[in-house]
Amino acid sequence: MKKWIDIDKLQPGMRIEKIDRSWLSTPFFRHRSAGISAERIEQLKACGVRSVEVVIEDQTVQVEPVVEEKIESEPDHGTDDSIPSTKADGTPPVPFEEELPAARQVYKAAKTVIHGAMQDVRLGRAVNMDAVNQVVSDMTESVFRNPDALASLSRLKRFDEYTFYHSVNTSLLAMSLGRELGFDQGALHQIGVGTLLHDIGKVKIPVEILNKPGRFEAHEMEIMKQHVMRGVEVLSGTTGLTEIYWKPAMEHHERVDGSGYPFHRMKDDLSQFGLIAAVVDIYDAITSDRCYHKGRPAHDALQYLYLISLKGHLDPDLVQRFIRVVGVFPVGSVVELNTGEVAVVRRVCREAPLEPLIVIVKSAGNMLLSSPLECDLRQQAESSPRAIASVQDPHSSGINPSVYLDKEPL
Repeated sequence: MKKWIDIDKLQPGMRIEKIDRSWLSTPFFRHRSAGISAERIEQLKACGVRSVEVVIEDQTVQVEPVVEEKIESEPDHGTDDSIPSTKADGTPPVPFEEELPAARQVYKAAKTVIHGAMQDVRLGRAVNMDAVNQVVSDMTESVFRNPDALASLSRLKRFDEYTFYHSVNTSLLAMSLGRELGFDQGALHQIGVGTLLHDIGKVKIPVEILNKPGRFEAHEMEIMKQHVMRGVEVLSGTTGLTEIYWKPAMEHHERVDGSGYPFHRMKDDLSQFGLIAAVVDIYDAITSDRCYHKGRPAHDALQYLYLISLKGHLDPDLVQRFIRVVGVFPVGSVVELNTGEVAVVRRVCREAPLEPLIVIVKSAGNMLLSSPLECDLRQQAESSPRAIASVQDPHSSGINPSVYLDKEPL
């Protein structure tokens, strides 16, 4: 039997089905929990949770239901089947900091490869699939060694090379999400290749439309939309690429409610690769500076994805899993602390998404620190702990996160 009870009636060992808060207000992406601990109960109270739905397996146990029956609860997304704590061969993952240099190198290589692939298509040559397959294999290995290092580099953007950075970011984010979903190496390679090449049709679009600063006229938008099928045409004619590889190109602008293009397909008619590509494509696009808009802070972009998934445009389960991958406060986010200090998020923690590793760069008096201070929000003294109070726009804050995160340019 399930019953909503006040948080004060929750006891250690009870099994929670739902809580009365959105994921944005808690560090818990899976609200269902078996055998709740006293520590977790205190965490729930600290997050403002007032009532929970519990499973009463012993009918002799008496618990008082909440007086207010109408609860705005989080939808049930099933059991937690996230990435394992060990690799397939049983060895533990490589530490984040150890994997990061290798991830940077493969990111560089991927940007070079997609640049070459687009140049080949522009000149009417065949795509060098040996190079594409090699770099995606290297990306796959990095994701398996550590699922977060490569994903943390998705914050890297260059206005003048948007198409190349966007292609690489879409690919590495799709692969990281695939790893979270339990994809094996073969499936990760397929979605990695498909998303790396998902925008290759843009080389067939006139540059004056592709880089237009402002809204498209109706006829211009129709031309822009042609990049989807132009890309499918290129990929379907490329030796070694079966249909599964060009699903991301064909479906990354489709929406689960049928409002997308080019075919207005609904969820049941879309592939998992296409559904994933839609999520990561939007995220990277709206966090990037373009000639017609400034990129949104990553945290704001995640809220936007969450909201449009509730409206039926994106798969809500995939959006929830994607947020788990990049973190509520993704790497590179500029945040203000409850102390008034300003920091840059250096590394996310999947187990405690509201408590990332940060680098404090400004004092409470808004002075830049000559020696930035690293702080793990999970490991603090109990008295006066730091916590993230808000997210700042890097442009208006005057802070370039790359200065504090990158040891070498990409």
